[in-house]
Amino acid sequence: MRTWDRAHTPRLPGRGPRPALHDAKTDAPVVVPGGDDASLYTCGITPYDATHIGHAATYLASDTLTRVWLDAGLTVRTAMNSTDVDDPLLERATRDGVDWLELAEHEQEVFRHDMAALRILPPDAWIAVTERIDAIAEAVARLVDSGDAYRVDDDVYFDTTRERAYPLGLGSRTDRDAMLHLAREHGGDPERPGKRDPLDPLLWRAERPGEPAWDSPVGRGRPGWHIECAVIAMAELGAPFTVAAGGIDLRFPHQEMQAHHALALGATLFSETRANAGLVAYDGEKMSKSLGNLVKVRVLLEEGVRPAAIRLALLAHHWRTDWEWTAADLEAADARLDAWTAWAQIPPDDPSLDDSVLEWLRSTLHHDLDTPAALQAVDAFIARAPADDVSIDAIDALLGVRLR
Repeated sequence: MRTWDRAHTPRLPGRGPRPALHDAKTDAPVVVPGGDDASLYTCGITPYDATHIGHAATYLASDTLTRVWLDAGLTVRTAMNSTDVDDPLLERATRDGVDWLELAEHEQEVFRHDMAALRILPPDAWIAVTERIDAIAEAVARLVDSGDAYRVDDDVYFDTTRERAYPLGLGSRTDRDAMLHLAREHGGDPERPGKRDPLDPLLWRAERPGEPAWDSPVGRGRPGWHIECAVIAMAELGAPFTVAAGGIDLRFPHQEMQAHHALALGATLFSETRANAGLVAYDGEKMSKSLGNLVKVRVLLEEGVRPAAIRLALLAHHWRTDWEWTAADLEAADARLDAWTAWAQIPPDDPSLDDSVLEWLRSTLHHDLDTPAALQAVDAFIARAPADDVSIDAIDALLGVRLR
């Protein structure tokens, strides 16, 4: 699937350190990767509504990690999916009286525009689920053949009762009551009769009247949610890849089930580390399409908000923290952008000054992508030093904010 235009990233002198990234699996910082190649899979959108600030915060965290890796001189490969066939999208298409494929493509185009405006580096591979139906179905068939999956009527479920490399919940440090609650919240069906365990996730949904379906070795139908990401990530990045990224709300069941599916398909490990971005609230509740309390990137841009101001408003919060979007966030970001832009336009009295903000940025971003500290470092630097080309390029390359 077509991505979006890649923003130019200036090359900086020397190399920065590899980031010490917080690993959600171990709850500890890990310097990644160990070798010279880095790989990142980010769970993508379900395209039935425009990009909101919560989405943008998650993809900006992946973007920052990619930029820090590139500055460290690593070879980086990134991939992301788009869940362009799923219950919420089909329900929205029915509600609005539109074709589900047209709705998905329209919202994917909005997403492309929003990501390009925010200067989010595009993934090397952006894969729609509808592009990989055959590969996903073949993986489900393998799981049936190996005994890792079973049928309830014509649907296929993953069997979590089999002995696994690690117990269910270990990867997310979640107890069973919480797992059941999260499974229901994220479209699972714990109460369905015939399942071997209430937490067993759907791998393949048999055809229902009026729903899209494809012929496959496991019958006519469509993929479940978790298996699609497992198959796409392994096809594009191999396994294990370096980091599996997504919002903290995907930690269970989505990310953990991805890992279990990958292991059952023969991987020794799905990802070396797991990165979970915090949630963004608005009006006191988690920002979500289901609640409708969305601050949409497209709307902000149409209102004339500068993309760099949106980016700075997001960077002002640590990627792992939960926070609430307010008008004050945007006002502070607007003022910061004005100050930085004005500083960048004034040539130094002495262009030979050997001083830049580069090492400050490298140091702050090395420590778990600490963008709030990085912004403060720039604020402090421009208050005492004239503009220089290396600093301006560093702000562009590492923070994605272009000042000239």
